[in-house]
Amino acid sequence: MSTYQRYVALGDSMTEGVGDDDGLGGHRGVADRLAEHLARHNPGLLYANLAVRGRLAAQVRDEQVPAALELRPDLVTVVAGMNDLIRPGFSAAATAGVLEDMFASLTASGARVVTVTYPDLGKLSPLVRRLAPRVLDFNDRVRRAAARHGVAVLDAHAFAFVTDRRMWSDDRIHASPEGHTRFAAGFAHVLELPGSDDTWTLPLPPLPAPAAWRVVATEARWLAGFVGPWIGRRLRGRSSGDGRTAKRPALAPWPPPDGGAA
Repeated sequence: MSTYQRYVALGDSMTEGVGDDDGLGGHRGVADRLAEHLARHNPGLLYANLAVRGRLAAQVRDEQVPAALELRPDLVTVVAGMNDLIRPGFSAAATAGVLEDMFASLTASGARVVTVTYPDLGKLSPLVRRLAPRVLDFNDRVRRAAARHGVAVLDAHAFAFVTDRRMWSDDRIHASPEGHTRFAAGFAHVLELPGSDDTWTLPLPPLPAPAAWRVVATEARWLAGFVGPWIGRRLRGRSSGDGRTAKRPALAPWPPPDGGAA
């Protein structure tokens, strides 16, 4: 069994924890939840979260990896590429190459590195079915890059439950609390942490099929409430992460000694 004392999380909104409010004005999320798994069997765990929402893969590489290496982590999670994938002009080869740069640098430092594949976005919304081929291409490239550097992969794409709407917030981009919980359990399972198992892969209880009119109404609300504002930010050259910084930029004890939020 491997032990970890210095965990650093890199990435975008998924790792920052957007979609999983902590009840104190901040976000919990997959990395905080994985840190909880680690802390149960690694007393004195130190944890830093350098992720910032909206970051592209190259920004994660250029801004977060150097800072992470200075922290000398023994475990790093890398969750990046989704913000690239949903943009026009996306190149699976180029973005996977950026991730491979990160894998090479981080594993060369001696850190254990874990990454993730992405779900079929077309199953989350019929309006983005055209993205399915690029998701498959990108995931395949990430798996191969990870294998070249000994990086572990949480292969989320392989499980049908990952596209259950209950795994995602209303915007269908950020995971819901259920999604963050399951992804954290998945990372723990990939790392073979004590007490982890494959129960995170179990399907959610079935729901009755919605009426056709409700599907149409839901898609319309999604377009107006989330897709429209997202396009507006792109046209203005803005990002949801503008002006934001990492929520845990330095290694600190986990759980927080005062029991407060991250």
